[in-house]
Amino acid sequence: MLTNANAVTAAQPIRIVLADGHPVTLDGLEQLFRGEEFAVLARCTDGEDTVRTVRTHRPDILVLDFRLARKDGLAVIRELKRENLPTRIVLLSSALEEDQIGEAIRLGVRGVVLKEMPSALLLQCIRKVHGGEPWVEKRSVGRLLEKLLRREIASRQFALDLTGRELEIVRLVATGLRNKEIATRLFVREGTVKIHLHNIYRKLNVNSRMALTLYAQKRGFV
Repeated sequence: MLTNANAVTAAQPIRIVLADGHPVTLDGLEQLFRGEEFAVLARCTDGEDTVRTVRTHRPDILVLDFRLARKDGLAVIRELKRENLPTRIVLLSSALEEDQIGEAIRLGVRGVVLKEMPSALLLQCIRKVHGGEPWVEKRSVGRLLEKLLRREIASRQFALDLTGRELEIVRLVATGLRNKEIATRLFVREGTVKIHLHNIYRKLNVNSRMALTLYAQKRGFV
């Protein structure tokens, strides 16, 4: 790990850690952020060093490549999520698989940029993500990422509206289970399931099992 000695002098710069397996890429990224409203705190070339560095510096943003030695990008994301660190993650990669994108979004990644895209888009992405917004560049990841982001936002809204038990019941209703089957699965009385369903209908403003299932499917929850 190399620490950047040239701190940005602007007030409250966006504090960044860079993680990429190629030193040449790291040199280019560090040059990109020089003179902007950013401060590169450190640069890492493998996954284990990345986790240690983020744990130590707690940057605002981690710019992360998927392909890292000793611990790949997804493993880094999982470990940082388990530790509940406040750092927001932006993926910067030369190639992305659909399952990788899906897992990364599920784990809380809010920005994705391909290395082939203009560098100005990376700067824009970091500003957006730092401000609390998801960032979707359609030319880089297309409709898939946009769909996954909508699904993640919908799931979070469900979690705000419904209790944990109510969320379980929504999932089971959407699979076609009846009240008695749900009660057996959850080890509760059938009457308890009916009460939960009544509360779910009221909160989501639906009036039937079919309407509830369609509501959940439309928002990507199931």
